Amino acid sequence: MAGVEFEGLEGALEKALSGRELDEVTRILYGKRIPALEIPAKALDAAEKASFEIKGFTVEAQREQLRAPRKVRIAAIQNAIVLPTTYPIAEQRHAIFMRVEQLIDAAAIAGANIACLQEAWTMPFAFCTRERLPWTEFAESAETGPATQFLQKLAAKYNMVIISPILERDEAKDEVIWNTAVVISNKGHVIGKSRKNHIPRVGDFNESTYYMESQLGHPVFETAFGKIGINICYGRHHPQNWMMYALNGAEIIFNPSATVGGLSEPLWGIEARNAAIANHCFTVGINRVGTESFPNEFTSGNGLAAHKDFGHFYGSSYVACPDGSRTPSLSRTKDGVLVTEVDLNLCRQVKDHWGFRMTQRLELYGKSITEAAKPDYKPQVIRDH
Repeated sequence: MAGVEFEGLEGALEKALSGRELDEVTRILYGKRIPALEIPAKALDAAEKASFEIKGFTVEAQREQLRAPRKVRIAAIQNAIVLPTTYPIAEQRHAIFMRVEQLIDAAAIAGANIACLQEAWTMPFAFCTRERLPWTEFAESAETGPATQFLQKLAAKYNMVIISPILERDEAKDEVIWNTAVVISNKGHVIGKSRKNHIPRVGDFNESTYYMESQLGHPVFETAFGKIGINICYGRHHPQNWMMYALNGAEIIFNPSATVGGLSEPLWGIEARNAAIANHCFTVGINRVGTESFPNEFTSGNGLAAHKDFGHFYGSSYVACPDGSRTPSLSRTKDGVLVTEVDLNLCRQVKDHWGFRMTQRLELYGKSITEAAKPDYKPQVIRDH
């Protein structure tokens, strides 16, 4: 039917296949079939009443003699905006807060230790419009803004680390704007923040109208439940970005995103999973859902007609594992919570098995990249004369 979005790959496979054939397709596509995690009835009931999806999976590591399992439950949360973009800013934000609280409540019932929200979760993804007002009014302090204060209470209430990607207004430095992820501890205080390292200039995603590349590097936050890094959205297209978070010790790298089907969907299931494999860590891809329409038309610089939306955010949040496996995705169309119990011991076990980090030749790449960054660099090409 025209206008109806495709729900998701896994559902289509389950409708078409069964038994050993489904198992083999799952093995080839996803590495292995990851067992389901039992979601408490209370969380399932909450999801049904509030019309969102909740799924759970569990990723095991081998038992070790000298280390106890390091099991952590990760919640990836995806959602659509609640009110139309024509509503007052305060009302839009409050409605999203109330929706996200429902999702976090369900994640807490399911035992989540760490929850990560999607990129710029407090607002519509208005950067496509390239308008300043009213969208820059969503920007707020990372340390004391309304989103941080709201999530601090939930983090303390549920003993949960929460990653809050926001549009930041840097009040300490000339009130400039950044695309930032705030890390809130399970005790409710701000541990620190990370900012978007790579800013797209691709069609409607010309975000340098609002903010520029981070100068904070690749910080990793040692929380009560493991070491985490945040590779915001477009940074997932840069393998070196993932690598640097891993080199700084990240065991879980979150990728809060906002990306639409016509642009990036064939890449979505590959990039975070490849990063998990290459860097011996867990990665978590989180994408918003829905189609957001804006009051004024805008163009994409591609010669096509002006429009008021720039496509469907396809959700499909998932967790990828260092052994190459990955969970099924959340829906392409529904708000959802994906709770995945992982054993962080798997990171070192895979590192020992494959040895990618041991054999990666950083000294060779470091020298070559330093040379390639110079304006007079000449590629190392040997030509046939």
